[in-house]
Amino acid sequence: MNKPKNLFLVGPMGAGKSAVGRHLARLLHLEFVDSDEEIETRTGVDIPFIFEKEGEEGFRRREVKVIDELSQREGVVLATGGGAIADPESRSRLGARGFVVYLHTSVKQQLERTQRRRKRPLLENGDKEKVLRELMEQRDPLYREISDLIIETDGRRVQTVAREIHDAL
Repeated sequence: MNKPKNLFLVGPMGAGKSAVGRHLARLLHLEFVDSDEEIETRTGVDIPFIFEKEGEEGFRRREVKVIDELSQREGVVLATGGGAIADPESRSRLGARGFVVYLHTSVKQQLERTQRRRKRPLLENGDKEKVLRELMEQRDPLYREISDLIIETDGRRVQTVAREIHDAL
């Protein structure tokens, strides 16, 4: 397989999309972009603040626009937010504009990886494990729908996952 012009990483929070994406971009000599970081840069505030002021709906509107713009670039590794695939247009654009890799991880691993981070608005209220299970039930079929490659990340090092993706290309 030839190296794709664009590589899009999808998956739930805590799957390692940003960390793997940075490493993979270096391996492939491509630019790395993170849709959540791009939204924060453009707004000048963090995602929890956007959720607080605009709700999830407001954040998702911003996310759809950013995904559209970033996925039109060439030569990028794009780490998307966990919910980016909820929008049908975003799924379609990602699937049509690049090679999509689903970084799959278990709910147990997500809990371990997200417990120390505060920038997870969807996990702020209620039972975190229940929320993550519900999100996985809703989103897993959508991740799989657009993925060209599925990689398991549970208990694996960033470099190992990035190398596996690199080798698969």
